[in-house]
Amino acid sequence: MSEKESQRKPGMSRRRFLTYTIASTGGFLASGVLYPMIRFAVDPLLQKGTETEFEDVGPVEEFGKEPKKVEFFIKRKDGWYQKEGGEKATAWVLKIGGEILALSPICKHLGCTVKWEGGGFQNQFYCPCHGGLYTKDGINVPGTPPNAPLDTYETKVEGGRLLLGPIKQRGGGA
Repeated sequence: MSEKESQRKPGMSRRRFLTYTIASTGGFLASGVLYPMIRFAVDPLLQKGTETEFEDVGPVEEFGKEPKKVEFFIKRKDGWYQKEGGEKATAWVLKIGGEILALSPICKHLGCTVKWEGGGFQNQFYCPCHGGLYTKDGINVPGTPPNAPLDTYETKVEGGRLLLGPIKQRGGGA
């Protein structure tokens, strides 16, 4: 054993103490800076979203076998933001075999708005962006761009009035 090794005192060296102190201080300061950024990014995921409420769109007798376009406002909270008065929404509503069907007008190809009997197509929904076609019940026509049927709104009838709720995705398609 050399003379220097025998003179070394047990415990932590000054260099190791300074290294730990500086690393701890740096970690504390970094966490103080990173915490707000992480909280900002994660907070909307942690908050329970508010469900879309059912909105009255009119008497059930107004709707028949031909799709009728209805506009309404839904109250929805997006992260921290909730638009005053609600967000404007649209639906195509029709009766098929006694059942009420409320279709979202948003094309499943690129999100354009579909029109009933647009583009010279009779008895079909037409998307003007890329020529997408849907049947009367919102099913995509084979050989056209959309790869899925139009989404539907949840529906319920109360007191002879039609209420539309949140959007439900439909599976399948051509």
